[in-house]
Amino acid sequence: MKKRWISILLLLAMLLALAGCSNGQEKIEGGLTCTLEVRCDSLLPNLGKMESGKAALVPEDGIILAEMEVQFREGESVFDVFRRTLRNEKIHFEYVDASAYNSVYIEGIGNLYEFDCGPQSGWMYSVNDVYPGLGCSDYKLSEGDKIVFSFTCDLGEDLGAKYEE
Repeated sequence: MKKRWISILLLLAMLLALAGCSNGQEKIEGGLTCTLEVRCDSLLPNLGKMESGKAALVPEDGIILAEMEVQFREGESVFDVFRRTLRNEKIHFEYVDASAYNSVYIEGIGNLYEFDCGPQSGWMYSVNDVYPGLGCSDYKLSEGDKIVFSFTCDLGEDLGAKYEE
């Protein structure tokens, strides 16, 4: 009887291990598609300005997540796709609920945080090469959208982002 339980436990352990060996992408029935990319290449010419020890976290090519196609459901936000994909890809990120703005604020990705490269540095996102000026949990996606999260060292100036006043 004891051997039988051990065999059952071993079988369960193998099944759980196999379940964790997927490509990380969740299949969404009838889902729409978009692309997601996370980059910090703006840090490459600024490594000397970074907080102590942070330069070692910057990938050589500045790409944390290469552009990949992901599925989403109608009505989902940029943040929904971002959170699901980075969790599936096991990429560290942190965010806070910015309730004053009715959205979330991305504090860090890949252990790179706001202010790591000066007082005007942090994470921004664009959809179809436009910086929407809207929290990522408020921006609802459309089929074929291209999402890019980028680290800025200069409030978006280094990314070509302009703010309207």
